[in-house]
Amino acid sequence: MKFTVKQLALGGLFLALGLVLPFLTAQVPQIGSMLLPMHIPVLLCGFVCGGPMGLLVGAVTPLLRSMMFGMPPLFPTATAMAFELAAYGFLAGTLYRRLPRRPLWIYLDLVLAMAGGRVVWGAVSMALYAALGNPFTWEIFWAGAVYNALPGILLQLVLIPPVVMALRKNGLVTAGR
Repeated sequence: MKFTVKQLALGGLFLALGLVLPFLTAQVPQIGSMLLPMHIPVLLCGFVCGGPMGLLVGAVTPLLRSMMFGMPPLFPTATAMAFELAAYGFLAGTLYRRLPRRPLWIYLDLVLAMAGGRVVWGAVSMALYAALGNPFTWEIFWAGAVYNALPGILLQLVLIPPVVMALRKNGLVTAGR
């Protein structure tokens, strides 16, 4: 896969945002796990740069942040997040290319990408926790993927589609058909 210079530059910008945004909630880690600040730049990267770059930025961001700053813990949290965010970025970009570009479809794309990423997170978490000899129950999945993440899910639904529409209107979205 070849990337344009614009995609590489924007991918780097979204990666940097994914590394920096969690500092806004670093004082209260529970707020960070509720607002999901790393997810927003990865989802935007998928919409703006396309699925392959979204996948790459999503996979690298939590691992790099863990190695640079020690949070999230590399195993199992950042490892599971790498798969989850890679799925977010890939699905957001790929679906955006294939679905109509109307606002309602952007919301559908976002919801499908978020659901797909959460399913990937659950499957990878189940495997990682099993490798550690710990159970990964339906309750843990529900709490991590939906209940505790609800404020972040709502923030993403409110913030991302208008940003994507504004970027598209101004010709900054490179992921075309």
